[in-house]
Amino acid sequence: MAVVSEGLQLGAALEAGGVRFSVWSGAAERIWVSIFDDHDRETDRVELARGAEGMFSAEIAGLGAGVRYGLRADGPYDPQRGLWFDPEKLLVDPYALEIDRPYAFDPRLAARRGEGGDTAPLMPKALVRKLPRVDVAPPRFRPGELIYEFNVRGFTMHHPAVPEHLRGTIGALGHPAIIEHLVGLGVGAVELMPITAWMDERHLPPLGLRNAWGYNPVTFMALDPRLAPGGWAELRDTVAALHEAGISVILDLVFNHTAESDALGPTLSLRGLDARAYYRHDRDDRLVNDTGTGHTVACDHPAVQRLVLDSLRAFVRHAGVDGFRFDLAPILGRDANGFRADAPPLRAMVEDEILKDRILIAEPWDIGPGGYQLGNFQPPFLEWNDRFRDDVRRFWRGDAGMVGTLATRLAGSFDVFSDDATRSVNFLAAHDGMTLRDLVSYEHKHNLANGEDNRDGHDDNLSWNHGVEGGTHDGTVLTARRRNVKALLASLFVSRGTIMLTAGDEFGRTQGGNNNAYAQDNAITWLDWEGRDEELEAFVRALSGIRRRIAALRETTRLDESEVRWLREDGALMTVTDWEDPARQHLTMVFGGLRVEIGPDEVKWHEMESSDGRD
Repeated sequence: MAVVSEGLQLGAALEAGGVRFSVWSGAAERIWVSIFDDHDRETDRVELARGAEGMFSAEIAGLGAGVRYGLRADGPYDPQRGLWFDPEKLLVDPYALEIDRPYAFDPRLAARRGEGGDTAPLMPKALVRKLPRVDVAPPRFRPGELIYEFNVRGFTMHHPAVPEHLRGTIGALGHPAIIEHLVGLGVGAVELMPITAWMDERHLPPLGLRNAWGYNPVTFMALDPRLAPGGWAELRDTVAALHEAGISVILDLVFNHTAESDALGPTLSLRGLDARAYYRHDRDDRLVNDTGTGHTVACDHPAVQRLVLDSLRAFVRHAGVDGFRFDLAPILGRDANGFRADAPPLRAMVEDEILKDRILIAEPWDIGPGGYQLGNFQPPFLEWNDRFRDDVRRFWRGDAGMVGTLATRLAGSFDVFSDDATRSVNFLAAHDGMTLRDLVSYEHKHNLANGEDNRDGHDDNLSWNHGVEGGTHDGTVLTARRRNVKALLASLFVSRGTIMLTAGDEFGRTQGGNNNAYAQDNAITWLDWEGRDEELEAFVRALSGIRRRIAALRETTRLDESEVRWLREDGALMTVTDWEDPARQHLTMVFGGLRVEIGPDEVKWHEMESSDGRD
């Protein structure tokens, strides 16, 4: 396997006399850098010199910060062998820190060599930047606290207190009204859905839709100009404002696939530089699809590993970001032989001097062989726990025989996590799937707005509707739904482990039953701040207050039998017969000075005077 030299800075580096451009490719025969003026005209094209170990570089005198550029590469063109070299395809530097406009899909970007013409007019240009470093402090967030997940754009598009020019941007997150809301909820860390620049999937423009979530990146460091019109300074200032309020910042990053997609996808960056190195191929030279997007980033390749680590370091060094959540994280530990928890990229993150104290969260599944890896990442990785999500839903839906499983989930899911401390991130709903309100209002998904005849999205949502599908004016149904939402939320906030709440679920957001709203950059996903359920929001604030007051709720260590008592509704200790009773829907949990009574319709709690839970 190729060795990628650590001795040369990749990307565009400002030097005393100009700019040095450096890029890696193990298969390209020639690489050029194209320079563009402010009118998008190519004014110069300079060939990079080939060095050792696949490094190409050249210094161009007279250039400075703000120069707009792209790359071109030439070599064999044989897509059936994973070779896509085409000098007419302008490529964005994988190490670009800023681009001059958002990516936009155009069929010509996917044209075969010799058919589509020069793509420079269709592509954003990278800008040469030198970013200042920030003083990096250890994250204030600790496992066991509350993570608050949201889509940056949809979070503030309808917020009445945020100035219109800020709505939908990273800068809006530093607004006092937003920070007041986060502090009131007791948020320990915000988890921002992807903020790096992405491109719409090719099937969306004909449908009049666009990607709203950002899980389709082209490059891994450049911020999306729509979310960060102020560039890295906007991110840096917002992180600082959140830190000032005691809130850590976690970025949701996608290193498992890119917008270059399958064999019919566009050539934008990595594919044009060296598709065989940057993407995994099988023995027949076909793209491996462990992601569901038609291809998979080759995280077992040294060039990719360096790119991933350099990207993470950049967000820490230049913005002070506290941690990262990794989409389809098994890809980061996967090679031709499968997943390894000690694979080089994962091991490097926890050993790197810059990254080793950061918050690291895995989405522990992909669709490849052996792709479900919940509980198999190594400390300090936290993991999204879908078994908590599903089992708590089943209990409150009324499924039989769930009381013992519920207790296991509330106690930290130590049947999944064998460590001394649970690494579970407990959640009920996330960006992907139904909202909490929709979970108790729709028995089936309603995704017609996505333009795929309701075929997309999961069919089994473990949801229920109380006899009426969707909206209703029936007071009995609405009351039952409200009780269930409160019971679900209470179950989350009294559970052991890190907890995660998706923005808007604290005040009753709905997506009309759409459980795959990735393409709805509109009122379906934009939070309705003026129409929020303030009584439900107050309930969640009260839950959060209890969690902050009772330290035992924020602990992640394994519960000893002496620390917790499980009681029947009559106050007697649960027996084996009680645990095995399939009809049982009552359970009382007493620990850490809190008594939690769980019934078939609601959760009640009582703070006790003594730490052992006795009055």
